Amino acid sequence: MTSAAAWIELGDTERVDDVRELWLELHRHHRQVVASLPLVDDDELSWQRRRTLYVERLRQDGFLVLACDAASTTLGYAFVCIEQGPDDTFPVGDRYAELYSLSVSPHLRGRGLGTQLLEFVDRELAARSIRELKVAVMADNSDALRLYERRGFRRAEIVLYRFGPGA
Repeated sequence: MTSAAAWIELGDTERVDDVRELWLELHRHHRQVVASLPLVDDDELSWQRRRTLYVERLRQDGFLVLACDAASTTLGYAFVCIEQGPDDTFPVGDRYAELYSLSVSPHLRGRGLGTQLLEFVDRELAARSIRELKVAVMADNSDALRLYERRGFRRAEIVLYRFGPGA
């Protein structure tokens, strides 16, 4: 493991608040890489919405992966939602997964921690007999696209939004 993290482990609902700052960093990063699109301006509102989703999905069948240092500081995380299949378009099994969030502390990006989190996710999915994993990436987030493509992800859909007045 890189010197950036002492361990990677599963977290539960009690650990959700440990990823708050990393979510906020990711949300700010999204606003930078997709400056032409309207995103939620209020960081706290964004976090509260994301936190609610995490807690609800953890109570169902999602999981949280945390990368922590020796001082128990959270350096990165991945959040995975388990979805029910099969799908009408893509050949997925009875259950498949969506990597809903992946965030690494900005000062540690590019040092392999994201890859280590993804490797942990892959092992956890294999233990649950889930083979398929999807991820949505902000359109202009080229660093994330490169990471996922290196890990075998292929572009499969393009999601478009039409925003209401004032957006």
